[in-house]
Amino acid sequence: MSGEHRRSSRPVVLLRPVPGTSAVHELWAGTKLLVVLGSSVLLTFYPGWVPIAVVAALVLLAARIARIPAGALPSVPRWLWILLLIGAGTAALAGGSPTLTLGTVALELGGLLHFLRITALSLALLGLGAMVSWTTNIAEIAPAVATLGRPLRPLRIPSDDWAVTLALALRAFPMLIDEFRVLYAARRLRPRHVPKSRRARRRQRAAEMIDLLAAAMTVTLRRADEMGDAITARGGTGQISAAPSRPKTVDWVVLLVVAAVCGAAVALELTGYQHGVGH
Repeated sequence: MSGEHRRSSRPVVLLRPVPGTSAVHELWAGTKLLVVLGSSVLLTFYPGWVPIAVVAALVLLAARIARIPAGALPSVPRWLWILLLIGAGTAALAGGSPTLTLGTVALELGGLLHFLRITALSLALLGLGAMVSWTTNIAEIAPAVATLGRPLRPLRIPSDDWAVTLALALRAFPMLIDEFRVLYAARRLRPRHVPKSRRARRRQRAAEMIDLLAAAMTVTLRRADEMGDAITARGGTGQISAAPSRPKTVDWVVLLVVAAVCGAAVALELTGYQHGVGH
């Protein structure tokens, strides 16, 4: 074995707050959800470079304030880099303005710039979701959603039921991921007979996949039964969204600042668009 150690890949960690506390951690969960919603709406209607840069700057600032370590970022697999390179090359073939002239060669960069913009937009949205996941306790999300959905009650919209469903899904998601990883590791440790023919190998893979799915469904049902018993023992599903959850003064300040920044980004984007049309 060579002296160089292969760098172990960091897995994707979802719905688990980063240990510690900060001003971002102390914000109301509803404030973070509203910021994500507003930023998503901004990037949906104005997916330009200026709004993307503004949202990315907000994400980086929040990560700096929350002291998110670099180790929280997952490792990017090699196949994803390959897909990005293939996508960039394919998009570059579309051409379009602007055009870069190198001597007698004219390179149209329009398609490549569109691909880079979409990639940056996706990364900004992923960063928003990751910040909520890294700085928010799962138990705080359901009461916040119930509070935000309170104006919908006169319309007979079951916002409390939606909040409970969201809370149960968020609680079960990391737990089921861990269970599936254990099942997959156990399957790999099991001794396997390597068939000689290609047809037999395909049948073996299909049989293993069926066994793994059956085991996953059994584990899921068992976990659901245990969670149902725990919820019943604690007073039912109504207790999940009944916890007091209200914004504080700092939350209103954050919402106003984010709204002002997003409004400035829209103004800059529209100004730049009108300037480009004028020319």
